[in-house]
Amino acid sequence: MKFLRKVLDKQAPLFDKGGPLEAFYPFYEANDTLLFTPGEVTKGDVHVRDALDLKRMMITVVIALLPCVAMAVYNTGYQANYWISQGATPLHNWQEAIYASVFAYDPTSIGANIFHGFLYFFPVFLMTFLIGGHVEVAFALARKHEINEGFLVTGFLFPLTLPPTIPLWQVAMGITFGVIIGKEVFGGTGMNVLNVALTARAFLFFAYPADISGDAPWIAADLSTAADGASGATWLAQAASVGQAGSDVFATHTMGGEQWMQSFLGFIPGSMGETSTLACLFGAFVLIATQIGSWRTMFGVVVGTTIMSLALNGIGSETNGMFNMPYYWHFVVGSFAFGTVFMATDPVTSAFTDKGKLVYGLFIGIMIVLVRVVNPAYPEGVMLAILFMNMFAPFIDHFYIQANIKRRLARHGA
Repeated sequence: MKFLRKVLDKQAPLFDKGGPLEAFYPFYEANDTLLFTPGEVTKGDVHVRDALDLKRMMITVVIALLPCVAMAVYNTGYQANYWISQGATPLHNWQEAIYASVFAYDPTSIGANIFHGFLYFFPVFLMTFLIGGHVEVAFALARKHEINEGFLVTGFLFPLTLPPTIPLWQVAMGITFGVIIGKEVFGGTGMNVLNVALTARAFLFFAYPADISGDAPWIAADLSTAADGASGATWLAQAASVGQAGSDVFATHTMGGEQWMQSFLGFIPGSMGETSTLACLFGAFVLIATQIGSWRTMFGVVVGTTIMSLALNGIGSETNGMFNMPYYWHFVVGSFAFGTVFMATDPVTSAFTDKGKLVYGLFIGIMIVLVRVVNPAYPEGVMLAILFMNMFAPFIDHFYIQANIKRRLARHGA
């Protein structure tokens, strides 16, 4: 490390002001701060001293995301191997050609599942960083400021919200839209109003709904009545479509008993990194323990979801079976856990005040259930609920800040 430090220090004059490579200083600074803690520190007693900087914060979030990444790789391969072994037709793409030349479609093989899932997850992950990273660098060069680590977390979050067979050109378009429209137009990292990863996914959802739907593509149509009543759609989509007919799908074997635990663990079809509630709980523990993610926001989402779910259960419906969906099912299907832990708690786009975080999370939970249950055309409400409340977070904080100011003024007799 000392040798690397000397090499970077020797190159520094080339990139400093007046040097021949001054225009490319952000490249040098990005590598320097990624490898080493910045040497500049605050002076004097007026500053709050804290070991946490942006780099450490982003790396901590990435560590919290690692179980979701692991499940994204394993479960994607497991789903493909399981359904192909049941008779579904393999996709005619390069991933399947490579996989079939090495492994058989054996869902009991851990190595086969990991390799199969890696072939789908890694290209999406790589495309996100290649395109999104270059967009970030381009804006840093144009603005003549440092390349910060803000994109590191977005680069992990976005691939985890996508289905395994999303076309790579759509990944490139989505992350470009998310970085530019979701962040850079507001001024860059720390200035954005909307969550960048969700903005990118929202663009793909409305522009290419068929490809972003999250359906499990290996499951053939003629297997729709196969084991466990599974079909090509995710479990949440199944519940919405079957529930519209008025049957209580949640009382059947498809959505009850052992299947709830299966969904909790994450061994179900869906977007690659969002299926495992258990993996998300590990991330929640890390974020809460390090005080990077707010437990108040997470708690608010859970309470809001529970209250609205119980209310709709009580109202009931003869034509919409989704009204019967228990609150504990809302917790383990779709992107509820992933959105609650990693998206709603985004420190830039969520509320800042303690009470504001509770209210912010509460309304996210309420909206999640409303969109899932009342809107038959869109069974998932997490993305829209968080993006909608992102826009209202400053207003929530404003009311609580003003209330605090008035209370303090009254206390001091002003």
